[in-house]
Amino acid sequence: MDALRRISIERKEALEIDFWRDSPSEGPESDGLDNIVNKATDGRIFLDAVRRHQAHFSKAASVLELGGGQCWASCMVKRLFPSARVVGTDISPAAVASTRKWQHIYQVELDEIASCRSYDTPFADGSFDLIFAFSAAHHFVRHGSTLREISRLLVPGGVALYLYEPTCRQYLYRMALARVNAKRPEVPEDILRYRRLEQLASRFGLKLQTRFCASLANRGPLETVYYFGLQTLPMLQHLLPCTADIIIEKPPAPP
Repeated sequence: MDALRRISIERKEALEIDFWRDSPSEGPESDGLDNIVNKATDGRIFLDAVRRHQAHFSKAASVLELGGGQCWASCMVKRLFPSARVVGTDISPAAVASTRKWQHIYQVELDEIASCRSYDTPFADGSFDLIFAFSAAHHFVRHGSTLREISRLLVPGGVALYLYEPTCRQYLYRMALARVNAKRPEVPEDILRYRRLEQLASRFGLKLQTRFCASLANRGPLETVYYFGLQTLPMLQHLLPCTADIIIEKPPAPP
């Protein structure tokens, strides 16, 4: 049994919902400067990710964010691509209640905001050209069910992007999991095992590829040294834990 499974899925989801409701810095009534500064730092990383996948974002007429928290990344997408229909979602009603402050900061209005699980959304089949999650997919837990939902929601030829996610190979999973959860113990987190995701994606007719991004942005001192090593020796990115973008493609409809 995976370490994360020691906590039931229902309990983990409850912890996630409670965090966004009760956190002094992340709760819907919080307008703390630290939260704004932290999101601005993450925004720099997200903007770099969007630029890496500019071709996908620029041609998408409809975009869905899964696990968006306060949906500030959706607001950035709407600011960058104002003609697109942009929808933000998160499991926590308290989290999406905070979206209004980010709409004000970015001077945009999202086309729709919803509280829902990544594997159970209220949208119709084939509603989106592009689905993305920014450093959030490792919270989903029900990866197979989420990939099934992504397949349902994407138009033929559509793409889903798991951006800036912690990943590793199976043989280092337990060690990497312990390290990640030591950083944010109040809400259990997971590490994406990309080989396992490839197998799950294929069940739903999806093609998955992993692109490693050993960025030095927003790293602590030891992490900076570690990721500098991964940049210097790229072959290690395939062997050791590394952040990555995961591209999930739904095949086009047959002619």
